[in-house]
Amino acid sequence: MTDTTPDTMPALYIGHGAPPLLDDPTWSGQLAAWAQDLPRPRAVLIVSAHWESAPVSLSASGAPLVYDFGGFAPKYYQMTYETPDASDLARRVAAMMPSTEPVHQHASRGLDHGAWVPLRIMYPEADVPVLQMSLPTDDPERLMRLGERLRPLRDEGVLIVGSGFLTHGLPFLTEWRIDAAVPGWSRDFDLWAADAIARGDVDTLADFKAKAPGMPYAHPTVEHYTPLFVTLGAATSADRPATQVIDGYWMGLSKRSLQVA
Repeated sequence: MTDTTPDTMPALYIGHGAPPLLDDPTWSGQLAAWAQDLPRPRAVLIVSAHWESAPVSLSASGAPLVYDFGGFAPKYYQMTYETPDASDLARRVAAMMPSTEPVHQHASRGLDHGAWVPLRIMYPEADVPVLQMSLPTDDPERLMRLGERLRPLRDEGVLIVGSGFLTHGLPFLTEWRIDAAVPGWSRDFDLWAADAIARGDVDTLADFKAKAPGMPYAHPTVEHYTPLFVTLGAATSADRPATQVIDGYWMGLSKRSLQVA
């Protein structure tokens, strides 16, 4: 008899990059290699920095992509990423939420670039169902609880992804090149986070506004950092050190990305 038991998937926190990531052979190669090393997911549930909405909202399968960026080459506004229907996963996610956490099934919202840009690299055949969930709060504790509720999906072959950027001080960048010099605030925050992640120190990571060097420049708004806590909440043990798969900088911003078991 063929074994149809799905692999238990890890959970990821990834830096998603702007659309030019698709033309960066180094970073795109890292993401592609990472995906190849993972078990094959039955579906992907992704929480992106670019959809902040409460209550928890879910994307609509088959809806057009969201081109939520400006100033880039026209080709990026013509890209598509048509994935299989994820309605079954949407119903499963909705059923997992308690009555205190209502879920809104959006009728027309597709994947934003925090989802489709990295997934276009990781699963270029677009043959994995993808469901996007909104980021309903910026409170790390609440996001950890959300991740905990989603954790059983990992045993069902679902890859849970928090998509952000470990530093995201766009207003303070002075060079708009992929190989730009790394600002001190970006490097300081990145190394601080890397150390806390390596120690499994979730409390320190959650207290970033008070404890992290480089603030508030590293995150003048916090939505690119906080998807990390959905990922950590979905971990088997949140205080177990995560595997830091990708590091380095892109346009001076930290692209550090990690995997939890």
